[in-house]
Amino acid sequence: MSALNPFLNRIVTAFLLATVILWAGGQAAQAQDVDLDVLFADLADPQNENWEKTEDQIRALFRESGSESMNFLLERGYAALSQGDLEVAVEHFTALTDHAPDFAEGYNGRATTYFNLGMYGPSVSDIAKVLSLEPRHFGAIIGLARILEDSGKPKQALEVYQQVTLIHPNQPQVAKAIARLSASVGGTNL
Repeated sequence: MSALNPFLNRIVTAFLLATVILWAGGQAAQAQDVDLDVLFADLADPQNENWEKTEDQIRALFRESGSESMNFLLERGYAALSQGDLEVAVEHFTALTDHAPDFAEGYNGRATTYFNLGMYGPSVSDIAKVLSLEPRHFGAIIGLARILEDSGKPKQALEVYQQVTLIHPNQPQVAKAIARLSASVGGTNL
């Protein structure tokens, strides 16, 4: 775990710095297509009563590689993950990242699989890649916060969860985590 701590600290610091720059500037460093930008603007609205539909639309766009072959690998990876066949899931996601290195969702799937395997170092590495390709990937950011929390870094986890609310203020899982962690770190609002 000690070898993981400096790496986690660098990832969290880089993530928080990128988030500040991203949101202070008012636009994503690597804006994808206009539809995704519009959906993220809708998702960021705390009054959006249809946030679940917006979230689903974003996730659908995240999963669209533009290639039937790459989409097939992604589907196979997520199917193996959902069936608990984690080694096969890693193989599919690795093949996907090898053939489509600019497709963030391949790294996100592999990061999720590594997380489920308890391999936090490789998971954080893939999360960093996801966020370099799509800084607004709330699923990857939530994954990073969970790793920080599981690694005994509640203050850092709380900071990362709070950053998610800039992107996705209506996510109940995030609100619960913020409440839980705020209580555990002495009620401080970082």
